[in-house]
Amino acid sequence: MAGSIALLVFWIFTFLETNCIDLSSKDFCQHILFIGNSYTYANDMPGIFVRLSRSGGHVIQADMRAEGGWSLADHVESAATLTKIRSCQWDFVVLQEQSQIPASPEARTSMMYPSGRKLIQEITVNGSRPVLFLTWAHNGGWPENNLPGYDAMQGQINQGYLGLAGETNAMIIPVGLAWSNAIRKYPDLTLWQNDGSHPSEQGTYFAACVFYAALYGENPAGLPYHANLPANTALRLQTFAGEAVLSTRYSGTSDDIKEPQ
Repeated sequence: MAGSIALLVFWIFTFLETNCIDLSSKDFCQHILFIGNSYTYANDMPGIFVRLSRSGGHVIQADMRAEGGWSLADHVESAATLTKIRSCQWDFVVLQEQSQIPASPEARTSMMYPSGRKLIQEITVNGSRPVLFLTWAHNGGWPENNLPGYDAMQGQINQGYLGLAGETNAMIIPVGLAWSNAIRKYPDLTLWQNDGSHPSEQGTYFAACVFYAALYGENPAGLPYHANLPANTALRLQTFAGEAVLSTRYSGTSDDIKEPQ
């Protein structure tokens, strides 16, 4: 019962934090829907993105359809997900695949790509823009699937998302690529939780900064919203996210994405 109450409070908090009712320029409000699993809802990434965006002067409302461990195939079979996609003409609908599937050529061919195509078709028919949330690899890689280390797994994840984006012309938010560069430049960052998979508060904030830079084409460096992070840590994450996205003159297509050197 306590868990159910906590979940209800979380969803109410998220809704109140992300609606546009209290903003004077409501007519210009953008609407974004996040579809995924715990990588999306950990630390309330949609809520952090909204508050970061508002601190930069953007009027935005976010909603989320995310279940722990779900894949895009689960969302394709979910009436609730399809209803949510069709519930309004979203400016952006973000798709996040289960963390391992994009790293497996077999799994992405049999699961990610067919499901991604169906969801992207639903999104496009509804008049919304499909967006792919290119995620980060596990800190220790995926040795059980012959990916013994972070770099090997990240390389396969990149191929998985870029392949789908190239086929469907979906926009890419290159969080995993920026993550790779960030941990090389700043090895003292703590972007993962102790499980080596889910994002820490720093990781979630960094992901939100990458979303900000990619969707708006603006550098988030200097924005006053820092979540629960020290100001100097937030500024470093803001700055590097902006550099990682904007230094490539990124326009949201797979042709712009370059593998880390």
